[in-house]
Amino acid sequence: MPHARISPRLLAALLALAAGSAAAQGTPASPDIKRQQPQINKIVAEVSPKRIEAYVAKLVGFGTRHTMSETESDTRGIGAARRWIKSELERCGAGTALQVAFDSHVAPVSARISRPTEIVNVVATLPGTQDAAKDRLYVVSGHYDSRVSDVMNYTADAPGANDDASGTAAVMELACVMAKYKFDATLVFMTVAAEEQGLLGARHWAEQARKNNLNVAGMFTNDIIGSSTADNGKVDNKQVRLFSQSVPATREMSDAVRQLVATGGDSDSLSRQLARHTKEQGERYVKGFKVSVIHRSDRYLRGGDHMPFLEQGYAALRFTEPAEDFSHQHQDLRTENGKVYGDLIKFNDYDYIAKVARVNGAALASLALAPAAPQGVKLRTDKLTNDSTLVWQANPEPDVAGYRIVWRETTASFWQGAKWVGNVQEATLDMSKDNVFFGVQAVDKDGNVSVATYPMPQR
Repeated sequence: MPHARISPRLLAALLALAAGSAAAQGTPASPDIKRQQPQINKIVAEVSPKRIEAYVAKLVGFGTRHTMSETESDTRGIGAARRWIKSELERCGAGTALQVAFDSHVAPVSARISRPTEIVNVVATLPGTQDAAKDRLYVVSGHYDSRVSDVMNYTADAPGANDDASGTAAVMELACVMAKYKFDATLVFMTVAAEEQGLLGARHWAEQARKNNLNVAGMFTNDIIGSSTADNGKVDNKQVRLFSQSVPATREMSDAVRQLVATGGDSDSLSRQLARHTKEQGERYVKGFKVSVIHRSDRYLRGGDHMPFLEQGYAALRFTEPAEDFSHQHQDLRTENGKVYGDLIKFNDYDYIAKVARVNGAALASLALAPAAPQGVKLRTDKLTNDSTLVWQANPEPDVAGYRIVWRETTASFWQGAKWVGNVQEATLDMSKDNVFFGVQAVDKDGNVSVATYPMPQR
């Protein structure tokens, strides 16, 4: 029997009836959180593989971008590279609110620095436009330095096309595309130096952010996002890995982390909540592309520029291609037994880099347009009941329409259910706190949804 078709007029009437029913029960209808935001669709559509390829080619053209390489030349070395990055961001941001600056400090001699060396990040900031949200920052980075087999060799050619001209180019492309738009919160686009010498550029910025009490609500690093081909020749251009930390591996737990572990919420850290949101928004706007969340802070016993942010207590994630080819990473340029070694431009897949950049752009835009994650979220435990009561503080943003509660089974990684509860600060669900994990999200009038906040016990 064929399905009956509902006319648009009848469908509108049914939706209006449902909204009226919700209002009659004291809960205004939820904003449409399923509709795609036109601004995010435009950002995703404007990301260009050709521009990304041109950025990578220019970076490779500097010969080496080793942290201790030439700084006086206009054509070779890390000095020429950083000056070009800054000038290009200034060029594409002309006429917009984008603010471009160097962030510099001198690193002393250490295991990977043979002489005192100036470390220079290039930072492009797009200020938020909402008074209640402009101090909330979302940071995205790639590192523009490169290396060969010997991490101390600063004279040999080190093209670094994948590691990490790919991430640098993606960040530059996002800055240039997104500078034309307005967001409630502030976006920070960084190309950082000295990743290969010990994450020095990112660490300096993260430490200064904490010292100055900056509200970094989320950080992405894009490192080795250039190739869709694994070392066995298998091509996988339909997914990207997203690494997210659970609880930090520290000698002593903070009170917040201790409560997280005590309630079984070790997979509900700030970074895991950010990863859930990033996966949902990335896959929503970049169709047919999977964001594979990996429950590790990084690849096995390895690290990247998100880790200094994690050390400072910020939520931070790493994007990396599905399977690295180590013959094209940290290698002297050579051919042995017919096999080519080296991080060369020909091994990159620029359509793939663009897809990863689009995921970044969709996630960043959705975060910067949405309210902040609710604060003071608690799960009441003063009574033994089989239902669950959550309480939270009201968000400061003037356009918040209300809140929704999300939940999942304790064995599930991602949210499985949700309930709109309206513009209230307390709600009770007929579900046992023993059997599920909860989160609370803020929703604005345009349907932008915040990252979820895990509730701590209220006794």
